[in-house]
Amino acid sequence: MRVIFENNPENLAYYDPGFDCKVEWDTPLTDGYNNEYLSNTNLDNEIKNADVLWLHGWGSSVLRNALRIAKRQGVPVLMRGENCDIAMPDGYGLRGWLKRRYINWVLNHCSAFLAIGSENQKYYLHRGVGIHKIFMTPYAIDNKKFISNSNSFELISGDFKSGLGISSEQKIILFVGKLIPRKRPDIIIKALNKIDWKGNTKPALVFVGDGEMREELVKLAPAAIFLGFKNQSELPAIYNIADVLILPSHREPWGLVVNEAMACATAIIVSDEVGCATDLLNDGCGKVFPSGDVSALANSIVYCIKNSETMGKISQITIKKWGFSEDIIGLKKAINYLDLQDVDNT
Repeated sequence: MRVIFENNPENLAYYDPGFDCKVEWDTPLTDGYNNEYLSNTNLDNEIKNADVLWLHGWGSSVLRNALRIAKRQGVPVLMRGENCDIAMPDGYGLRGWLKRRYINWVLNHCSAFLAIGSENQKYYLHRGVGIHKIFMTPYAIDNKKFISNSNSFELISGDFKSGLGISSEQKIILFVGKLIPRKRPDIIIKALNKIDWKGNTKPALVFVGDGEMREELVKLAPAAIFLGFKNQSELPAIYNIADVLILPSHREPWGLVVNEAMACATAIIVSDEVGCATDLLNDGCGKVFPSGDVSALANSIVYCIKNSETMGKISQITIKKWGFSEDIIGLKKAINYLDLQDVDNT
């Protein structure tokens, strides 16, 4: 396998407009496999020499051009996008009609599809793709690594909490992501303010991430803890001390922070506009609430805080079945399908 990067993924600091800060990843992105930057090679030649072209979406001119080249050269295309109707509906009227025509053009240039989850699979089915062309390749993280790293922090979790000013008996509600309107971090604060804790200790609220809403959130919840942007190597320790992760987003295609938190045995609350909810969430490991419904979120918080320990354990068991090994199975099935199509066409 050879990977071509549209943009240079060097481990150098760059400004991320969503986080509204400079980001520098602490995990090597290009080690251990054959890869090249598009600026250093020729896309036509790369596709010509490929047996199969695997594309991650069609959101850039480069990706769309790759579709055209593959079609012209007769190279089969595997498409693995994030699209789902929850997050990316076609819309109505002329704009919706034009979008559907454009998407149909994209889909007709693909030979098979790697679905990241059930909602993504439905997206393709609703647009006329045959089920025989769709293969499940779960949107996954390195579960083993997150579980191992989280466990390694268990012995010092008490010290970590106290270092943040959180008492040992106080539970933690966590948000991880960009502090932007689409993620809806503000309604977590609004929901917490609606809850009568009846003499019980109110959970600590921790925000990990940065963005345009930070100042507003600090005003809404001056007692909350804002840790700013944290790198991948730092997250397991934070998930380890958290009792409930909340992702209340509006139109979220998936939400990989949910995978990460589940691997670290954390209970989960998401809105019904978060794409992963269909596949990963159940009453055993978390709650799904109607997007924007503050009262429903408050009720979910009360329930999950009360049952967080048991739910966290079920989270970890659940996510172990949604990993890289399942991805490999789906990818192999897709390649076998393409091989059979090639035989049928000879």
